[in-house]
Amino acid sequence: MKPRNDTFLRALLRQPTDYTPVWLMRQAGRYLPEYNATRSRAGSFLGLAKSPAYAAEVTLQPIDRYALDAAILFSDILTVPDAMGLGLYFAEGEGPKFERPLRHENDVAALAAPDPELSLGYVMDAVREIRKALAGRVPLIGFSGSPWTLACYMVEGGGSDDFRIVKTMLYARPDLLHRILAVNAQAVADYLNAQIRAGAQAVMIFDTWGGVLADGAFQRFSLAYMRQVLGRLQREHEGERIPVIVFTKGGGPWLEEIAEIGADAVGLDWTVNLGQARARIGARCALQGNLDPMALFGGEDTLRGEVAKVLRSFGDPRNPDGTWAGHVFNLGHGISQFTPPEAVAVLVDAVHEQSRQLRL
Repeated sequence: MKPRNDTFLRALLRQPTDYTPVWLMRQAGRYLPEYNATRSRAGSFLGLAKSPAYAAEVTLQPIDRYALDAAILFSDILTVPDAMGLGLYFAEGEGPKFERPLRHENDVAALAAPDPELSLGYVMDAVREIRKALAGRVPLIGFSGSPWTLACYMVEGGGSDDFRIVKTMLYARPDLLHRILAVNAQAVADYLNAQIRAGAQAVMIFDTWGGVLADGAFQRFSLAYMRQVLGRLQREHEGERIPVIVFTKGGGPWLEEIAEIGADAVGLDWTVNLGQARARIGARCALQGNLDPMALFGGEDTLRGEVAKVLRSFGDPRNPDGTWAGHVFNLGHGISQFTPPEAVAVLVDAVHEQSRQLRL
């Protein structure tokens, strides 16, 4: 069943919209006082993410506060490698870590894609609970990390500044890395398909670390495996199309190649000129992005001006031949935890108001 506000889905499918829809990466997060209160009750980030009730609660918090056009499942990209047995934990002040990173040939050989209905059933329960709580207000986005991005954490054992360990494997033992990526591609496809069956109405692949790869390596170790995922995805459910968004942070140099792997939309970070991206991609897919998250700290007048720049850069969504070029407004990456909550209200209002004016 379509949501009452399906503007986001129509934009992804390059269908006519009355205005440009907007949602924000990490929109359910630490910049919201109500999120921090719920996280405190949950006791930890994993306690929050692994509880369907808490995950539903925080997913709806920004929807209740702002006129956003989509909700996104509250979860974490590292739930998949956790389900593979790598032992996810969060070190105070250090972010996510794995107890058993993939460093040896035997570990890589033993790696297998988990059954998402079993080991990640709490995520599917959260999707179902969120859909019920949304009651058809706006669509729900499901998501996963890309095979390469997951591999970075799985090999490094956590975050990294230089990706030395995983890049050493890339150059010294590419066979091991390809094995990890092949398993990850199957796991990501299975995971996203399970979310779709549970009720996700669009899905997004976060290739957060694709941009750290060299040209050539990006195509072999990231893009090729995202293409595999897209080839395995269920693109319809209960008679409705399920749009897919791919976002590679730092992927501007490979925009045309990313657009060709079969996604309905390509996400852009703030380093890319949106109008030029539209010209480069043509009619292949919609675009999502791409305001610098730091623009939310500039005050109301500046923020409205920056929103106008993004919308003007994309231009009239109507093509000269009468077709539509889809645009979903978003940040060029996740919202900062220090963002003033009132700035988000200004942003959403500005996107809706100004994009309506551009359509007159």
